[in-house]
Amino acid sequence: MIKKIICLILLCFCFSCSNSNNDKKIDIDNSLLSEPENLYKLAKITFDNENFELARNQFQEIQKLFPLSNEAIQSEIMIAFIDYVKMDYDNAILNYRKIINKYPSHKDLDYIYYMIAMCNYEQLQDEALDGYYNDIALSSFDQVINRYPESKYAKDSRQKIILVKSNIAAKHMEIGRFYLSNKKYIAALNRFKIIVKEFSITKFTPEALHRMVEAYYEMGMYEESYNTAALLGYNYPESKWYKYSYNLVQEIDGEETFLKKIRNFFNG
Repeated sequence: MIKKIICLILLCFCFSCSNSNNDKKIDIDNSLLSEPENLYKLAKITFDNENFELARNQFQEIQKLFPLSNEAIQSEIMIAFIDYVKMDYDNAILNYRKIINKYPSHKDLDYIYYMIAMCNYEQLQDEALDGYYNDIALSSFDQVINRYPESKYAKDSRQKIILVKSNIAAKHMEIGRFYLSNKKYIAALNRFKIIVKEFSITKFTPEALHRMVEAYYEMGMYEESYNTAALLGYNYPESKWYKYSYNLVQEIDGEETFLKKIRNFFNG
């Protein structure tokens, strides 16, 4: 084992240096240089040591020397991953898509699609671009699940979708609150309805229903306010938002009338 490590270290030296001093020659078993597996191991060691540019050069060299080898394909994947690690997401996505086009039957395509989704997902921090990348990330994770439902990456993709949808719902919630505070009730309702219909799995649904109760109440649409409060109470009876809605709508006709209206709502 020690002998093998020493050989690999020496090989790494030769692999990373193009032309050394002619007076200094290192004797190595030339058969090692003819095996792409050994060169890939060395490039991977360089990558693990976070020397990313040197690792990129080594992976590229494997592609040139052994273009038909499995190590050449893995080197392409690693080059794309280096772009991902360096947060050069556009180039990472470009390189991952090239791999999909070149090797449509590759055994690790589920990973490639997942990494494309992750490149989009990790750009959600830029608020100015959130709307765009939310949609792209959702679509990318959906591709992983639809194409490879049994993949080990499908589970994490489902979890990431929930997080992305929560991010989208938060945006709608923020805009809806703004409209509500400025008495633009129709615009506010439209935002809250999107949350209830399209992002019901998120934590924002109870508040969205309560804000709808508020908007209907302020518009004098008391029947709609009752019905929405009843829906909120039925689905989230322990939520603080239901308590707020309850306190609001019972002021219209009193507690007894409100309770009757709730019962009538569910009894048809």
